[in-house]
Amino acid sequence: MAVDLLLGLQWGDEGKGKIVDVLTTGYDIIARFQGGPNAGHTLEFDGIKHVLHTIPSGIFHKNALNIVGNGVVIDPVIFKKELDALKKFNLDVKSKLLISRKAHLILPTHRLLDAASEASKGKAKIGSTLKGIGPTYMDKTGRNGMRIGDLEMSDWKEKYRNLANKHEAMIAYYNVDIQYDLAELEKDFFESIEELKQLSFIDSEEYLYQAQKSGKKILAEGAQGSLLDIDFGTYPFVTSSNTTAAGACTGLGVAPNQIGDVKGIFKAYTTRVGSGPFPTELFDEDGETMARVGNEFGATTGRPRRCGWLDLVALKYAVIINGVTELMMMKADVLSGFDTLKICTAYNYKGDKIEHLPFNIEAENVTPIYSEMKGWKEDLTKMSSADQLPDTLQAYIDFLEKELEVPIKIVSVGPDRTQTIHR
Repeated sequence: MAVDLLLGLQWGDEGKGKIVDVLTTGYDIIARFQGGPNAGHTLEFDGIKHVLHTIPSGIFHKNALNIVGNGVVIDPVIFKKELDALKKFNLDVKSKLLISRKAHLILPTHRLLDAASEASKGKAKIGSTLKGIGPTYMDKTGRNGMRIGDLEMSDWKEKYRNLANKHEAMIAYYNVDIQYDLAELEKDFFESIEELKQLSFIDSEEYLYQAQKSGKKILAEGAQGSLLDIDFGTYPFVTSSNTTAAGACTGLGVAPNQIGDVKGIFKAYTTRVGSGPFPTELFDEDGETMARVGNEFGATTGRPRRCGWLDLVALKYAVIINGVTELMMMKADVLSGFDTLKICTAYNYKGDKIEHLPFNIEAENVTPIYSEMKGWKEDLTKMSSADQLPDTLQAYIDFLEKELEVPIKIVSVGPDRTQTIHR
């Protein structure tokens, strides 16, 4: 039984949490394969808004198992807060949530190191969420990180202390004014570790292999977006993990030939949080309207998202490197009311017209070339079937499908799980 993937195709915040929630009824296992609590997946149903950071988005479904894979980095303090927030919903979390022993732990000093590193960069800062993600992945690749499985060993606190001491020396090296009380941070950390140890730790690659052999349907859930991939994103303004389809193989231990459908999610326009190049960014009333109507604020940080027209050059790039087999377009309702819609179909790159994503898309190198289409005025939020969609929106969808050569199977017309149109 193949493993299907679901991932974002832009700079994150595409609405992956909602779509995982919508699709979970068709799967037995939802497995998160990379990233950390810098991701915030928002789900809305029954009049309640939920924000998950590390726990997979299938947790609200009774029949789905949820696995946090080896490619994920876990902050026990944030994880405990997530678990506490779920308690009032009477979910059987202990039997529904499994954690890979090979997943790495975010220590309090990782967060402090993140803050010190970002502060030292001055105006060149990358826009880190300061959750300690980067330093944790650095320790992982530096081969001295702490993993979930270490918590089952008798000497795990000694290992923790050695690593924390190393981090404090690094913080001092940055020579920036970072005020902290490590003893207080450690108190919360150790309490959260005890809560974490109440859950089941598994050898997730073996677990998933046996699940596949027994015919279980598995959906791998990505975090962030393809343009934030450490290798293929807009480096250095990226995250520290592989957010693309290949990351599911390394982040879960699933063989490449076991990947089935690759479901790519994108917004009907484009947004970005934090620093970094953004060719189609708007600084006018249109951009302000997108931000206001779309409620474009980060689920994790609350930071306002930068908004712009749909960048088809970047989207086509993401479709290609991920091998996307079907698309989901989010927030079509936000574009209701625009007389004219613009779509970036090519770049003017150093005087030449190109239709692929180049090495550098900073503003001094790239100017977007737009195609224009007629917008729609209708309120989409009450629509429930594809035949209700206005002709101008259908033309927008047809244009994108032709350019991307991949079918758009879902159109989202609101944040609630019911505001989802299947085509």
